[in-house]
Amino acid sequence: MDGLFAIDAEARRKALTTAARHVRRHETAKPLLDDIRSKIDAAQSVALPSSALSKACQYALTLWRKLTRFLEYPELELSNNLAENSMRPVALGRKNWIHIGSLRAGPKVAAILAVVESCRRLKLPVRDYLAAVLPGFADPPIQRLLDVTPAAWVARHS
Repeated sequence: MDGLFAIDAEARRKALTTAARHVRRHETAKPLLDDIRSKIDAAQSVALPSSALSKACQYALTLWRKLTRFLEYPELELSNNLAENSMRPVALGRKNWIHIGSLRAGPKVAAILAVVESCRRLKLPVRDYLAAVLPGFADPPIQRLLDVTPAAWVARHS
């Protein structure tokens, strides 16, 4: 697995395009995955059916399609650590949200937190972004929403 992460780290370091990243993954990650798959198959063939090893192999093989999906879609990251780490403050403060008020409030808070986390990831001051976007934002057409996401806003104002 470290080899797979090293391939993506190299692609980021070299600032490869999505197409180049796709080619690089097929050249280098696919052989690594084939090797991992053959080792899982070999381990499962010698393991007792109800053993922990057999269950682990079966688990990996059941999820194999999901594990290898990043080969089909080069825009996917191999790991979701970025998303997990950005949600950590929300998870740690979850007890603070127990009394949020209503069932409809939860999705609204989640949307607000998504915008705030996007701003943080882009190193965009949340207050500046909201001050620029919120005025006159009462009833925009749905087609305009993509134009006011934090990423689109940064791209337009950089």
